[in-house]
Amino acid sequence: MKKLFIAEKPSVAAEFAKALKVSGQRKNGYIESGDVIVTWCVGHLVTMSYPDAYDPALKKWSKETLPFLPETDRYPAAFKYEVIDSVKVQFNVVKGLLNRDDVDTIYVCTDSGREGEYIYRLVDRMVGVSGDKDKRRVWIDSQTEEEILRGIKEAKPLSEYDNLSSAAYLRAKEDYLMGINFSRILSVTYGYTVNEFVKSGKWLPISVGRVMTCVLGMIVRREREIRDFVKTPFYRVIGDFSVDESFSDIFRAEWKAVKDSRYYETPYLYKDNGFKDKAVATQFANEIAPPQPCSIEKIENKKEKKNPPLLFNLAELQNMCSKVFKISPDATLSIAQELYEKKLITYPRTDARVLSSAIAGQIDRNIKGLLGYNITCNYAKQIIDGGYYKKIDKTKYVNDSRITDHYAIIPTGQGLSGLSTLSELSAHVYEIIVRRFLAIFYPAAEYRKISITIKTDNHPERFFASEKILAEPGFIPVTEFSFKNKGSDNSEKRDAEDENVAQLMSEERFANFMLQLKKGMRVTLTALNIKEGETSPPKRYNSGQMILAMENAGQLIEDEDLRAQIKGSGIGTSATRAEILKKLVSIGYIALNGKTQIYTPSLIGESVYEVVNASIKSLLNPSLTASWELGLSQVAEGSISEREYMHKLNGFIERNVEYVKKNTYNQAIKQRLTILGQYYK
Repeated sequence: MKKLFIAEKPSVAAEFAKALKVSGQRKNGYIESGDVIVTWCVGHLVTMSYPDAYDPALKKWSKETLPFLPETDRYPAAFKYEVIDSVKVQFNVVKGLLNRDDVDTIYVCTDSGREGEYIYRLVDRMVGVSGDKDKRRVWIDSQTEEEILRGIKEAKPLSEYDNLSSAAYLRAKEDYLMGINFSRILSVTYGYTVNEFVKSGKWLPISVGRVMTCVLGMIVRREREIRDFVKTPFYRVIGDFSVDESFSDIFRAEWKAVKDSRYYETPYLYKDNGFKDKAVATQFANEIAPPQPCSIEKIENKKEKKNPPLLFNLAELQNMCSKVFKISPDATLSIAQELYEKKLITYPRTDARVLSSAIAGQIDRNIKGLLGYNITCNYAKQIIDGGYYKKIDKTKYVNDSRITDHYAIIPTGQGLSGLSTLSELSAHVYEIIVRRFLAIFYPAAEYRKISITIKTDNHPERFFASEKILAEPGFIPVTEFSFKNKGSDNSEKRDAEDENVAQLMSEERFANFMLQLKKGMRVTLTALNIKEGETSPPKRYNSGQMILAMENAGQLIEDEDLRAQIKGSGIGTSATRAEILKKLVSIGYIALNGKTQIYTPSLIGESVYEVVNASIKSLLNPSLTASWELGLSQVAEGSISEREYMHKLNGFIERNVEYVKKNTYNQAIKQRLTILGQYYK
């Protein structure tokens, strides 16, 4: 009897064949040698049927046929599926192999995740594979030979992944039902109004979806915050100070209205370090006109530590690549997939940023493999020689409770011969992953932060200065890239006004100078400068920030440690977020600037936003969208049933479709679109 291995695509099948020592010639759609057969899908082979497969009358979009909900009293037929025309040949190959009498064991080797599970289950369902065959699931974290063989050896019965399969089916049904029902009901109700307004020259349906409409809403709302923003000027007071003849330098400190200041908690202030009115700032400067005798009231010298960042998950990698290389999330995913298929990195479609205890126990193999990577081989050697890796399991970088399907993206330490075939960009992305990985084995960076408080003798006012210098670099050199982003300058720069101050010190020199100051030391306020500033509008999302905001259910959280602490599902998944953004661009609802990677909404995108906001507003709510994703996770975990989820989903769709039928806001939407039009003239 024979064993059949079915992978997600030909390149992966080739790796399985190599690991299994299958030496037979590649036939039409499979490889066979001895008792082993290896075949593949070509991505999806099967898809959900359009509504007219249930009833030809459903080909026409109309209110009367909605809501369209299979397996209910209105449309009792079960969900229908069909083979995709362009891949029918390969489907028939796979079907024939699955049904061969001499095949008694089937190893499912599609990608180890919800979507990979769905790809195989659809084929199994369409083929009607006999229940007598032994079906086993291969779950791997990389495509190295030893990992493939481990996955095969430890393959579990496919039935143990039934909950994951249920979640996969539900995700597809949810996207399908929301897309069809909401796109149709909004198109037939508001399509004419929108098309008349945008004057595109062709009929444009209103396309909405569970995730993409929520993301569109985030981008539109940010654009409107910017559009409606009114800049507010404010005025800061900066003082120049000298010590005595033994100190030739001038240093700078900023006034703040702390307790005891005559301006403390007054309405004249903008925050605590500026004035709303220039006249008040000028009056204040005249009140304490230099020269003024002062003293150093307080000096603080603190040590601060900065730990190496957590490892990359896909969202973090996409964010980093957006910043450094100015490439889109789908471009990053494509590169990560390439690195994975060349065995250079572990599975990229992961949400985890930590290692499992199992991989941590043998992590020295990954590090030793990197001794052959010239760019960072010295760091790898230090880690091995110093045994830095031996206690990694006691750190925050190893945590089984924060891993669902896969651990973080790390280098395998293998496949280095394939580096020469990579593009320059792909090689740089690999370097980023390697450096982030090696950094976790190094100690924290240590900084010395010096802060001084200066009190004026004749007035209850205080000035403040602080500086931070790197005392021990720790992990930082490991993460410093061997390349720079063209046109960017990563060095810290002082404010422009500082360039006009004679003898003003560099940051490091200033910090060292401050170390010489003592509490009670006399200083003199020699000059006052009023610096005008203005409030800034919120910034548009760039592609990396958008991915992070989706991961955190609509919140753009910049702090890495804080992001790591937030639990719960985001908007979409690591495997789908890039594709959602790409689709919004392709249908013209948003635009992506290739140079800056910044998203902006289009006229049609904002028009669709107005329609959804007036009719099915909940589709724009990030927390609600995230709750649907959380529900899918609960199905995968077995905490709620598929039936419970479908009941809630059908109810949500039915309520919203009926609401749109009964409440039409065409006139209100026309008025909003008229106002909107002025911004696109």
